[in-house]
Amino acid sequence: MAARRLVLWDIDHTLIDTRGVGRELSAQAFEEVTGLPMEKQAKIDGITESVIFRETAKLHGLTTTRDDFERFAEALTKAHMDRSAELRDRGQALPGAAAALDALASMPDIIQTVLTGNIRRVAEIKLQVFDLDRHIRWDIGAYGEDDDIRAELVRIALRRATPAFGGPTSSANAVLIGDTPADIEAALESGVPAIAVASGRSSTDELRNAGAVRVLPTLENTAVFIEMMNGIQV
Repeated sequence: MAARRLVLWDIDHTLIDTRGVGRELSAQAFEEVTGLPMEKQAKIDGITESVIFRETAKLHGLTTTRDDFERFAEALTKAHMDRSAELRDRGQALPGAAAALDALASMPDIIQTVLTGNIRRVAEIKLQVFDLDRHIRWDIGAYGEDDDIRAELVRIALRRATPAFGGPTSSANAVLIGDTPADIEAALESGVPAIAVASGRSSTDELRNAGAVRVLPTLENTAVFIEMMNGIQV
């Protein structure tokens, strides 16, 4: 019997592209919580939502607390709920994303979840909007409210997977799939194999320079993706 494997999916620019809607919703929530228009935003690629909020606030001369972030998270969730139709119309599921999720779901040894800088409710809305949530175990994922450090999110997901695996989940039993150097660095720090997908702002060279040894240009070729997955030894 094949060993069970936990697949940790990044969301933005790996599975979906909000095409600017995400930034608009962040700006809406930021202004609602701080009273200031979001004139600029901190780096977002591979960064958790809590850090993005804190660092964006600093760019506007503000010092924030955990309570401020929690109010921002609530406002951001509501914004995504209220404008989910707009997100669907303007954003997109990336080519090959649905097929990749379905292909993994057909493999009985695979459990799929997400490892994302998004807060959980926003992550759920984003994948629901594009019908990519069918195979995701949300209860064992790790999210932007869980920790500031992405590598720690990997460790959180491994711990949360214990009930699904019937015991402790080793890093060797997981695979992280993401589009940023931060995803690759988190995987390397945690001892988790990774597949990098150059469907975001990072090129294949940038992902390799970050330490990725398995890089795909997109998820469009499902057969190549599955072959790469099967080549990772447990």
